[in-house]
Amino acid sequence: MNRYAPARDTDQLPLLLVLNRFDDEFGEYHRFVPPGTHRLAYLATADALAPLDQKGAVATVVVEDMEYETLLPAARRIVAEHGPLAGIIGLSEFDLVTTARLREALDAPGPRTEYVLRFRDKARMKRWIHLAGVRAPRYRTLEGGALAEELVAELGLPLILKPKDGASAKGVLLVRTEPELAEALQDLDTERYEAEEYVEGAIHHIDGIRRDGHLHFATVSAYVNTCLDFTRGLPLGSVLLDPGPRRDALLAFTADCLDALELWDGPFHLEVIVNSAGEHVFLEVGLRPGGAGVPFVHRDIFHIDLYGEAVRAALGLPPLTPPEELVRPGPGVGAGWLVLPEPTPWPQRVVARNSLVEAVPECYAEALPHPGQVFTGDGGYDHAGGRFLFRGPDEATVRAAVLAGIARYRLETTAADAPSDASVSAAPASAVTADAAGAR
Repeated sequence: MNRYAPARDTDQLPLLLVLNRFDDEFGEYHRFVPPGTHRLAYLATADALAPLDQKGAVATVVVEDMEYETLLPAARRIVAEHGPLAGIIGLSEFDLVTTARLREALDAPGPRTEYVLRFRDKARMKRWIHLAGVRAPRYRTLEGGALAEELVAELGLPLILKPKDGASAKGVLLVRTEPELAEALQDLDTERYEAEEYVEGAIHHIDGIRRDGHLHFATVSAYVNTCLDFTRGLPLGSVLLDPGPRRDALLAFTADCLDALELWDGPFHLEVIVNSAGEHVFLEVGLRPGGAGVPFVHRDIFHIDLYGEAVRAALGLPPLTPPEELVRPGPGVGAGWLVLPEPTPWPQRVVARNSLVEAVPECYAEALPHPGQVFTGDGGYDHAGGRFLFRGPDEATVRAAVLAGIARYRLETTAADAPSDASVSAAPASAVTADAAGAR
């Protein structure tokens, strides 16, 4: 019998517990498993219920937050009522460790905490990379305190201070002088931070799915500006590389990095610096699909759902999209995305904004803030000052379109607590150069 054939007694189907904080179609987990083969139970925040198939679920529990201490009692109640778990799925960067801890507590199959920490603890991550002989920045953890002069002697200047478990460059600092470093160390929770060698160069990201140690699918892109720039108020964009030696070399380096971390099955979002000498330097990797415009470009251009593929890999199921049905990166296939940060100082209320679909021919989709929407600084990439998707025949065309979008988009806001007749401040997107810088 086909092991994916529907079982006759639905109460005996394997039970999957899903942790969800997504509010879009990538939270439609019921689409990712073969019909009639599993039961699904959800733990989700109130704002992440929309994509869930609650009618088809054995349980949907709304939780106040996604902390382990909050989820464990709810998960235990689901197990007590519906039976043991065949798997626990949590695809968000912020839920990876919690998911692993729940697996251990509830004796569910899947990666354990020690493995997952390779992809959440940036110091552990680089240690595994270094042990494999792959180039990565020199680093030092800051537990127990560290003197500025010691770090300068060991790592040089400038250097990067970053949370070991951070994401999207939140909390990352680029320090250029020893006095600046000494001042920064006084304000940091050093138990959570590491110091890292600064490597200047263009930052690229590689996104895809690995199955049985091989790339089921992967794309290679170059950032326009950097994630750190985004936290400072600059736009963040990305453009797919054209086929050729640059792309091939980055894919080969990606394989070396994933081998070093023993990532054989699952999603990845890998960032690599290419310095002025053309050397590849590992930056970091996430054990999840990329954010911002990454999943949408993959869905629209290559017909692959990275979140669906991540679920299938976690369960040991065949790919959602078979290799023969994928649209592979190749000549004539170019794409990219652009995200504009929330205007400051917060809070800001949207007064007006313009469409890039109408202004830039290569822009094929957009998500615009609505008039009256208030920015409070916690929107990140998902609820930003504007999000845009681009397609074109090649890398150069799409890059030019992304830069044109930055130049032409206008977002007008006013202080949220100002009276209705207050003067309106314009918050145009700042111009950026075509080359990404090395700051992270």
